Amino acid sequence: MPVDHPPVPAPRIATPAEADVVVSLLVSAFHDDPVWRWAFPDPALRAEQHRRLWGLFVAGALRYPWVWLTPGDTATALWIPPHGTEFSTEQEAALEPLLQELLGTGADRVLQVFELFDEAHPHDVPHYFLDLLGTHVDHRGQGLGLGLLAHTLARIDEEGMPAYLEASNPGNVSLYRRYGFSPIGSFRVPDDGPQVVTMWREARAPG
Repeated sequence: MPVDHPPVPAPRIATPAEADVVVSLLVSAFHDDPVWRWAFPDPALRAEQHRRLWGLFVAGALRYPWVWLTPGDTATALWIPPHGTEFSTEQEAALEPLLQELLGTGADRVLQVFELFDEAHPHDVPHYFLDLLGTHVDHRGQGLGLGLLAHTLARIDEEGMPAYLEASNPGNVSLYRRYGFSPIGSFRVPDDGPQVVTMWREARAPG
């Protein structure tokens, strides 16, 4: 006889009370990311520096109901919806002082990177922006992050909207291609640093 298995829990929308959970996932996921390792080069300080930085990003994203967590809190996705912004006015004003506090004179080169991100970002067509997608290092290789990506893209398809992301790790470009994203540009961070690939996914019909 066939055995009935309980349904697998679906990803859920994170609440503001789960901000620390989301931040901890991002700290783990991006510790060795090429761009964010370049931005915070001291491995002894990086985790706490990332915690402060991602805390600002998470606070900005949680203004919208588009921060997602997998069951078991193993992966997270931060989407900014059409016409939304990464940060509130107050949060955006806090970014430069935060980087200066964390990096001192090294903040200037990281601020240049944020300017490059903004210049590369399309602003003429409303779209969903995948700000951050990360899986805890202990759970990599299980398809959890990509499963979360597929789940959220299905929701976006229901709205008939395109999507945009920035691949800070070129090794992920081929993975994003599988989900309908195509490269539309790239830039290299200062001092001959890592390359960032920008990617776009056209709106699709649901299903």
